[in-house]
Amino acid sequence: MDKIRVLLVEDDPFWIENISRELRVEADIAWAGTASTREEAVQVVAQEAIDVVLMDINLTENRLDGIEAAQDIRREFGDRIPIIMLTSLKEKDVVMTSFKSGAVNYITKASYPDIVEAIRAAHRGRASIHPDAAAIMRQEVKLMDLSPSEREIYELKRQGYNKTQISERLHKSLNTVKTQLRSIRNKLFP
Repeated sequence: MDKIRVLLVEDDPFWIENISRELRVEADIAWAGTASTREEAVQVVAQEAIDVVLMDINLTENRLDGIEAAQDIRREFGDRIPIIMLTSLKEKDVVMTSFKSGAVNYITKASYPDIVEAIRAAHRGRASIHPDAAAIMRQEVKLMDLSPSEREIYELKRQGYNKTQISERLHKSLNTVKTQLRSIRNKLFP
């Protein structure tokens, strides 16, 4: 049985050590090494027979260079090499951008023990979304149900404004703001 050759694109020695230890005990997974920059990632994929890439998003000072590396790999090699994003970032924009860049899964580092099954699923061509990413995406989908006015109020509430401050800031009556907040609650938390 051929082993699944995995490249880890990560710059933090702590995570390199923990993830490599986790993968090296698996009989069906071969540790193909690490790359720590966007450029190294593309180079290793070009030179080695890589089956799955585990990609950190934040490799250097450029916060999203892992996403850029995923885009580079997609551009050069198409969809034949699945990319799993592995990160501590949980922002919805980062999750969505990761999937747009061609990632087949998104796993937070706190859930790194789940990586082994994600690698196997990606290698089999199964699309899967880790529960962390699914929760973030579900919230985003719920926000899409809000009207533009409700989204504006939701963002202000999220930033810590109270009903009176929102009313004053948006030049709406307090009753209108209360009604819209109730509508937001009903849509987001049915």
